[in-house]
Amino acid sequence: MGDATGVRRASIAGVTFEVDARLTDPVSEQLRVQIIAAVQHGDLVAGTRLPAVRRLAEELSLAANTVAKVYRELERDEFVVTQGRNGTSVAPQGTGPTRQAQLAAAVYAARARELGLSEAEALAIVTATLSAP
Repeated sequence: MGDATGVRRASIAGVTFEVDARLTDPVSEQLRVQIIAAVQHGDLVAGTRLPAVRRLAEELSLAANTVAKVYRELERDEFVVTQGRNGTSVAPQGTGPTRQAQLAAAVYAARARELGLSEAEALAIVTATLSAP
């Protein structure tokens, strides 16, 4: 959505992203940098689904190819993963045990969605499993 200044905004998981065609940086770079910053600061966590390319393009009044380019670059740099028709989501970050746990959680979350479990049901299963001796 644009405003009188020409700034266009979209929200992903409660985080607002802005692009401004009047700036010298291309809008694709503005969006890419903001998504990376949100991932690095923990505002977008592993497993967070990003909007479909067309939807985000519409919200920001951009060409779908521009958003698709941003997603490809983010995937190349391992900030997001694309899972076919399941869409694009934030990739696990970090190293060692944390990254391994995030990878396992992403697989579990995808399977829980396939099974039709609610978020509360899926979390209850994890909580019970972690609490078991």
